[in-house]
Amino acid sequence: MSSDRLKMPPTRDLGFYQRRKHDKWRAVEPPTPPLEAPVADTHAHVHLLPDPLWELERAQANGVRMIGEVMDPSEDEAASVIALLDAASSLQVFLSAGVHPHNAKNYTPSLEQQLAKMLEHPAARVLGEIGLDYHYDFSPRDTQRDVFRRQLQLAKQLELPVALHLRNGEDPAADNAHAEAFDILREEGMPRAGVLLHCCSLAPQNLQPWVEAGCYIAYGGALTFKNGEATREAAHLVPRDRLLLETDSPYMTPEPMRGVGCTPAHVIFIAAVLADELGAQPGPARKQLLEQIFANSLRFYRGNKGTSE
Repeated sequence: MSSDRLKMPPTRDLGFYQRRKHDKWRAVEPPTPPLEAPVADTHAHVHLLPDPLWELERAQANGVRMIGEVMDPSEDEAASVIALLDAASSLQVFLSAGVHPHNAKNYTPSLEQQLAKMLEHPAARVLGEIGLDYHYDFSPRDTQRDVFRRQLQLAKQLELPVALHLRNGEDPAADNAHAEAFDILREEGMPRAGVLLHCCSLAPQNLQPWVEAGCYIAYGGALTFKNGEATREAAHLVPRDRLLLETDSPYMTPEPMRGVGCTPAHVIFIAAVLADELGAQPGPARKQLLEQIFANSLRFYRGNKGTSE
């Protein structure tokens, strides 16, 4: 991970700052008027940020009330993630754990046991991110497919929902990770606890099968990009009770914060763009949409472990 990706403003206040030339910074106003309801960042790697606890504080100060913290047991992240979960008393932080397709080549029975053990943690609610990545191909594709199946089977055994990382290759027609993953899911059976399509940027025609299958669709920074017209158009297909928000922090920084490391607090910019795209104007309409999305987030993460918290 490059140092630029983790570049953070040289200030300790709770606002937002964009990096400019010559390492200068300018203040960025949050959405105006302020969001009318709390939001959730359903997919973030907070432990990778320079000061995770500070970022939790900044997120809460900006209206974030829930975070889905994502880790991979093959990357020796357990200690830092557990420390974060233990210290996160100011807002709800749930855990998603899974072996990323980049690391599928490292999957062993021993690693699977580590994953299952991690999923016993009280905060663990989701198995992920798992799937297929044909863009980087850091693991052989046949290995990625096999490990994807094995983790789907584990999720069904543990009655947990799954969060999917799917990225096509340079030629989507020949290297279509989404289509192959969808076929595998149909063969293995969709986990009854739920399926989340993480960091979605699919065009309408490609998103339709996932919507029809009842999957949750999570939108992140790509929704705000200038070239994200097709992504924004596709968001209209998603039923309101299946919409989610995320940052994938420290990656995928949304507009207008490009040039700085992404943090969970940035989810408010994504929320504002999604509401505007769906015609939910500031006021009661936007409040209703944001409340629905927040309820969706809690439903997905609480799953079979109950809703009494």
